Formats: sequence, C-alpha cells, structure tokens
Amino acid sequence: MLLREIESFLEEDVGHEDYEEIVPYTECKAEITVGAEGILAGLEEAKQIFDYQGVKYSTGFEEGDRVMSGDTILSVWGTGAKILKVERLVLNFMGRMSGVATLTSMFVNEARSANAEIKVAGTRKTTPGFRKYEKKAIAVGGGDPHRFGLYDAVILKDNHIKLMGLENAIKRAKEKVSFTRKIEVEVESIEDALRAAELKVDIIMLDNMPASEVKECVRRLTERGFRDDLILEVSGEINQTNIKEFVSTGVDVVSSGMLTHSATWLDFSLNVVE
Repeated sequence: MLLREIESFLEEDVGHEDYEEIVPYTECKAEITVGAEGILAGLEEAKQIFDYQGVKYSTGFEEGDRVMSGDTILSVWGTGAKILKVERLVLNFMGRMSGVATLTSMFVNEARSANAEIKVAGTRKTTPGFRKYEKKAIAVGGGDPHRFGLYDAVILKDNHIKLMGLENAIKRAKEKVSFTRKIEVEVESIEDALRAAELKVDIIMLDNMPASEVKECVRRLTERGFRDDLILEVSGEINQTNIKEFVSTGVDVVSSGMLTHSATWLDFSLNVVE
C-alpha cells in the first residue's frame, strides 16, 4: 500500500480534526478477533496501517489462512489514541477483503471439483477506489483477478460490436494495439464465436449462453481446429449453484462479478484487553 493511500483513507475517516487530542495517550493492548469462518485477507494492509501509526503487533496467521470464529488474528499494543484512530480502517480492510477471498475460495473449490485446471476469475465490477485490494483478495482466495483495467487487455464487448461490427472491431484492435496485449471478444452466439476464431483473436468470452450452448460451441471450435490456439472464457449469471455445469463444458476460464459485488464481509472486531 502506498503512503498516500493510507493517508487518504485516514483523511476520509478521521477528517482534519486531531483525533489524538480526544483519546488519551494511555498505553494499552488490544486484540482483533474474527466472528465467522473464512479465508483471511487484508492482513498485510492492516500491518501497514499499524506501522504507519507506530503501533506494534503480532500474529500467528498469514494471508490466505482459513480462520475460525473466535480466532484472535492480531494482538496489537501501543498508544490507545493511535490504535483507536485506525481501528475502523483496519477492520474495514480485513472485513471486505476477507469476504471477497472467502467467496472466491467457495467458487474455486466448487469449480475444481469438476476440473482441477479451471481458472475462476473476477471482473471489473469492483468498488471505485478499492479495485486493487478486491483483486488481491480474489487472488488470495485462489482465483484469478482477470484484467485490472482497460489498459491490461482489449475486450471487445457487445457495445463495441454494435458500434463497429465484429470484423471491423477486431481489425481496428489489431491495428491500434501493441502485440504485447491480448485481444478478447465477447460473443453471444456460436456463429460469432466461430467468426472471431477465424479472425485469430486470443480469447473468446461466451457471454450469457446456457451451458448446453457453451458445450456445443466448444465442440464446434474443436471440430474446426481452433481450440488449441484459443482461451475460452464463459461469463454471465454464473453462481455457486451452476458453476460446475459451466466448468464441465470444456472452457478454460469461468468469470463472475459475484466474487466482488456479492461478497459478504467477514466480521472482525477490535477490543482493548489491557
């Protein structure tokens, strides 16, 4: 985490008032405990925030560990004013990131029970200003963060194709984009998938197709000799209930916005104990 990020997050929560003048400079010890089972994430960010405040800490956990309700994740000690100043910021980081990591882990475990090699990826449906932390949490949970922004790869989506047409959109992307960046095309029909493969894109995303149609698309791409040179991604309304069905179609990647937009925070609390 960058120093300016810590200071910006603190300014958002504390404002310009000198909070440390309100709370006494009493030396104390506090513990952060978790109230539910899940995958721990945000621990490194919590440490950096405490470092910024000069608060000491110890922990027996690492990022990605499975934690159980009642576990003491961090013991911290130092000036009470400084500990309480960052209490909510630390708990927010750990709660949000652990929630994303926990849900991602559930998706990954379900998907890999059908195919051990499948990638479960996130999307750009993230909280503004917090994307890099949510993407990191996906990785901690065993998922793939997908692209971080428009600059990572070119994805030609339905609106691009409506504006330019499939062939023109792919042609323009190949003319304007460096060879180092992959080109992905989102399609909603088998015919468009086959045409995109003929035009030699790197990745095809089969969007909002039923699993039966995805399976048929994979079969026809294989039959035409395109499969070995393509990464196939499936997306759209994928959840824990149906993910195995989509994984079984033969695609390489399953992506879901649920990993971020539907993750429930893990409950953490900080209590002064001495």
